[in-house]
Amino acid sequence: MLGPEEGVMQSRAQAMEAVFSLITDQPVIVCNGFPSREAYKIRDRAQNFYMIGSMGAAAGIGLGVALERPHEKVIVFDGDGNVLMSLGTLATVGALKPKNFIHVVFDNEVYGSTGNQPTYSRVVCLDKVAKAVGYVNVERVRERDDILYEFKAMLNQDGPSMLLIKVNEQIEDVDRVPLDPDAIAARFQTALNRSSTR
Repeated sequence: MLGPEEGVMQSRAQAMEAVFSLITDQPVIVCNGFPSREAYKIRDRAQNFYMIGSMGAAAGIGLGVALERPHEKVIVFDGDGNVLMSLGTLATVGALKPKNFIHVVFDNEVYGSTGNQPTYSRVVCLDKVAKAVGYVNVERVRERDDILYEFKAMLNQDGPSMLLIKVNEQIEDVDRVPLDPDAIAARFQTALNRSSTR
């Protein structure tokens, strides 16, 4: 496998599409800004919870869902800026060790939703932070084939897991998520309730 800084870098949307191709009915919590907008365009589904407006909150919400539903994989789509804003959540995940928690971090080293100001992820390696606080499986990738290989493995491993995907700064031409936060929460809760009765 190629080293972490070698190979072709995907756009976030390309990397997200690759991950979505392996997701079936698992709940996915998506961080605010362009990641939510791109996820909505790529594969809107009732099991997606789009974080609208609150930066750094997606991992905490995903952790809560994972603790409540320990027999179901719970996936968080996050960005480097979001993770940096709420580093304490990484420590909480590492301490509580939910085996069903998969943290996918799309790291483009900028705050893409506010004008591409640089983040500190170019000097603070978030995968190393995750490993240091107790994440069990941590991988750093760029290539599509590596994304698919590592995410598929994490779906079958006990976590918590982090897949850090280095992506470029390209942003898709996407509209805002056309759902109110209340509607997002209601349909997500309905989808979770439906899956728990199967």
